[in-house]
Amino acid sequence: MVDDSVNRRKFLYGTGAVGITGLAGCSGGGDGGDGDDGGDGDDGGDGDDGSDGDDGGDGGSGDLSLRVGTSAGGTQDVGLAVERAVSEESDSLEYSTVESPGFIGTIRRMANDQFNAGITDNNSLSKALDERGDFEEEPVDRIPQYGFAAFPYSIYIVARDDTDIETFDDLAGANVYPAEPGYSTRATTLDVWSQDPTADVYEEMSIQNMGVGDAPGAMEEGNIDASIAYGTPGERYTGFVQEIASRVDIHYVEPTDALRESAEMYAGAGSSTIAYDDWPIADTDIGTDEVFTWDLQVNYTFNPDANPDAVYELCRVVDEHNDVVNEGESQFNDYESTEDMLAYATEDIPVHRGAVEYYEENDAWDDSLEEGGSE
Repeated sequence: MVDDSVNRRKFLYGTGAVGITGLAGCSGGGDGGDGDDGGDGDDGGDGDDGSDGDDGGDGGSGDLSLRVGTSAGGTQDVGLAVERAVSEESDSLEYSTVESPGFIGTIRRMANDQFNAGITDNNSLSKALDERGDFEEEPVDRIPQYGFAAFPYSIYIVARDDTDIETFDDLAGANVYPAEPGYSTRATTLDVWSQDPTADVYEEMSIQNMGVGDAPGAMEEGNIDASIAYGTPGERYTGFVQEIASRVDIHYVEPTDALRESAEMYAGAGSSTIAYDDWPIADTDIGTDEVFTWDLQVNYTFNPDANPDAVYELCRVVDEHNDVVNEGESQFNDYESTEDMLAYATEDIPVHRGAVEYYEENDAWDDSLEEGGSE
């Protein structure tokens, strides 16, 4: 479905339709974070250094607290905006932001009770659930439960103007940069490309593995032919993509039918078509009116034993005072209705019972979803 403009509400529903039938997605941020530079900074660490023993579990409702694991960069900006909104709009909930090493690291640290809530993505959750990827050799004992949709990262491809790359098929044999190793946006991109019907092109690519700080220079020097471009639609692009656009003449790489099919079939990674005028890279003309994207879906999640009253109260604040959160950080989703909060929910990941209670009381609950249990 083509969006006439980047209306975040339409965007939420566009990605959510995919999320209800499957599970995946991906995200990013610099310096080991998940935000402006798109990395998930997965260090595989579980450590004890983030824990104070207070997990905000099912204690008395008069002592409501959530410690929220939040990656550096844009994700942390979102978390801090939510924390400010809670401080201003709730008399009962104590919310604290705890820096965490990326989306995968957040899942690991939640499993170790270092905090009872966290911002992570559907693709990382899917891999944790199925013990794939980073979780194949080091699985976790429990998976966070869904709370509400936070924001998307949308991804597409650009190439240098002095190449012959016009469509996705032309990437065969090219030096392609899908972001830094360890970044969730990279993982989701390679997950999409490496499946049929795009695997034949992917297998012919020369995948580049440098850090995001080196990518703009490498592209300027001709060592990278094409790169993913991503960010939050209508808001901004990740930093290295903006730098590429400011230093190199680039153009949009047209998706093939095979790429569209591959992106749309990858469970949990949403897909969208977005008007480029509503989301330009540094005012750069890349030769297209619209971009086709595969989308990383980023959520607030909660440990099963997180106090349901605390989860309920956080859902109330971000719903009833969504404008306050958006004023603090416009990257956070703009909810038109309570149903929008369930946009990235899937049948595979249970919804925390505190969130379920909030959705039921506001006639927004989807009976196709599963309510999570406690521990």
